[in-house]
Amino acid sequence: MRASARSKSTERSPPVAPGGRVEGIYLCLRRGEAPLAAAEVEAVPGRGLVGDRYWAGAGTWSHWPGAGREVTLIAAEVLDSLPPAYRLSGAEARRNLVTRGVDLNTLVGRDFRVGSVWLRGRRRCEPCAHLERLTRPGVAAALLGRGGLRADILVGGRIRAGDFLACGGVAPA
Repeated sequence: MRASARSKSTERSPPVAPGGRVEGIYLCLRRGEAPLAAAEVEAVPGRGLVGDRYWAGAGTWSHWPGAGREVTLIAAEVLDSLPPAYRLSGAEARRNLVTRGVDLNTLVGRDFRVGSVWLRGRRRCEPCAHLERLTRPGVAAALLGRGGLRADILVGGRIRAGDFLACGGVAPA
């Protein structure tokens, strides 16, 4: 496929079939603390997930400019595929939502729904030295290119463990 044809097919971004689910929800009250599992959480546009350090403006990267700090997601399939020496639990991955059944990298620049909440994928959530310091050496390299997704909340509401993740469409205004 020629480069121009490839970029045109990417620009169209056809809807991805629904089928993903939220497998876990994790919130961390303070920077550096271990995230705690939650059955559900309130998502607030412009703020994040109620009870999380980023909602409170107390996250490690809260004061850095840029979008994509309200919600982070990681695929359970990625965590399952890590070599045993680098295996992480959903909480250790330090992402808010653990999903299954959707390729999160395809959601960069796209609107999608988690339960009744609309999110916009902003950028990949690449692993950093901070994650490695809080877990174990080598984790960042093991997650490179598949560390998850950073998203902003377009339409708020409640997210519950087990909610479907539906891709495609445009968030209501």
